[in-house]
Amino acid sequence: MNIREIWYNYRSEVVFFIVLSTCVGLGHWLSRQIAVALFDDVIAPLQNATTTAVCLFGAYVLFRHSDGLRIRKACAWSLVAWGVADGVLLLQTYVFHTPVFHLGTEALNAYTMFMGNFLGWLLLVYPTETLRPGWMTWRTALWQLLPMVGLVVLDYFVPWDLRWLIALYPVVLFVLACTHIRAYRVWCEENYSTMDHIDVQWIVRYLIMLLVMGVSYGYMMVSDSPCRSFMQNILLVFMFGYSIEQILFRRDPWEDVTVKGYGGRRISLSVEDGLSGSERAGLLLHWMQETKPYLNPEFQLMDLRAVLPMNRTYLSNFIRDEFGCTFYQLVNKYRIEEAKRLLTEQPELKMAEVARLSGYSSQNVFTNTFTRETGLSPREWSRKVYSNKR
Repeated sequence: MNIREIWYNYRSEVVFFIVLSTCVGLGHWLSRQIAVALFDDVIAPLQNATTTAVCLFGAYVLFRHSDGLRIRKACAWSLVAWGVADGVLLLQTYVFHTPVFHLGTEALNAYTMFMGNFLGWLLLVYPTETLRPGWMTWRTALWQLLPMVGLVVLDYFVPWDLRWLIALYPVVLFVLACTHIRAYRVWCEENYSTMDHIDVQWIVRYLIMLLVMGVSYGYMMVSDSPCRSFMQNILLVFMFGYSIEQILFRRDPWEDVTVKGYGGRRISLSVEDGLSGSERAGLLLHWMQETKPYLNPEFQLMDLRAVLPMNRTYLSNFIRDEFGCTFYQLVNKYRIEEAKRLLTEQPELKMAEVARLSGYSSQNVFTNTFTRETGLSPREWSRKVYSNKR
């Protein structure tokens, strides 16, 4: 993946990171302007109560609409754990006045940092379960949390300050989650003809928020501002709302897909037919040109079973071996050529119509894909073609 492709794939995430970092920086500056008494007595409990309510309500919604999906149940339990922890913290600080943990301007000690890291670990359940379904088990969770427990215990037996190690340990877990992104994107490209709603942008934004939150948490450790958790609590509520919305409405690429009929002649073929790979590739190309299934935005890898009745893995490997690209890249070659034909033969069409007739789900997806593949936007390409004709 070259620099231009990275820019076209993630430019919105770069802007998102800049805007979010600026807002968080301004929030921390604003926290210095807040009176300590106002923060301890009013703002801190209000923010904590809001976080508790959002977590418990979000967990209720996810449980109610789980539809048997493991990711929704896992994230719902994570929200329950966070909501209960914040609720207990709120009650023991402002109702029972027990000296365990405190909200507000209390300094961060090893115990409070472990609780913060544990809650931060809960935020990683969502991207991990999405990128690698079923990977997060009770045993995996135990092995991830044990080092943090060990550091907290060790902090009370050695003369050194281990708070920085405790604070930095979640970085290891964060990097671990990031390593799954490339494999996830490749899997999507091998199975789907469009990255719309199933690409990695949403998870990149989520991880960006975690990264910014981690930097904000580090600032809290060294800041002398008594209201240093002000921005952290705002960011938490935003993250919970974002993750709940994504879990409920984001298309799940791991869900098994069924073969759809696109009309045209259905060719009967089995993997034991004695044909060579090149002969099967020829049959596939003939079927693609004859039925044009790529004009359907929902065209998926398993739909190729209309001509090649193979399983998902075999189909994916077959395309990569015979055509040297992923299913997504193969389909987009056809869609780009169709778009070029429409731009040349029917210049009066609007771009939204060209996108629809070429098999793209939206004009924005069409424009970004066309520009990434050709180096020119559809309008620029069209103008260049007509100027060359003259």
